Amino acid sequence: MTDLESIKKTARQRASQLKSTYAGALLPEEANALMQAGARLVDVRTKAELEWVGRVPGAVSIEWNTWPGGQPNPDFLQQLEAQVGKDAPVMFLCRSGGRSHSAATVAAQAGYAEAYNILQGFEGDKDAAGHRNTLGGWRLAGLPWVQG
Repeated sequence: MTDLESIKKTARQRASQLKSTYAGALLPEEANALMQAGARLVDVRTKAELEWVGRVPGAVSIEWNTWPGGQPNPDFLQQLEAQVGKDAPVMFLCRSGGRSHSAATVAAQAGYAEAYNILQGFEGDKDAAGHRNTLGGWRLAGLPWVQG
C-alpha cells in the first residue's frame, strides 16, 4: 500500500467513525500530501478570510457562505463543477472544519466520489483563551500558506 493509499484508507476510517457520507476526513498534513500528488483543494472560506487571514497557494476558492452577510452561496455546486471535475479527488478547507464538512457532504451527494473534509481547517479550534492557531490547523502544522 502506498503512502497515498494509506492516507485515504485512514481518512475513510475517520469519516466512517464520524458517520460522514463523504470519502474521508483528512488531517492537514495528509491533505497537503494528497494536494502534492494532484488532488484539488477547495477553500470554502469567504474572500475576506482569504485576504485577511491567509490562503493556501494553489487552492481553488469557492465561498460556502458569501461575504458580507454570511448567506449560503446558492451557486456553490455550479462553481465547484465548473472548476473541479467529478472524477478528481477534491478536499475542502475552511477555518476549523465545519463549513468544509458541509461542502464535502454536498459534493459527495452530487457525485464526487473522492470528496474529503480537512479536519481542523486553516486555523484550528479555539484554545482556552479563545484564540485560534494554537490547537491544530493548516497554519499551525507549518504547511504552505500566504498572507493576503
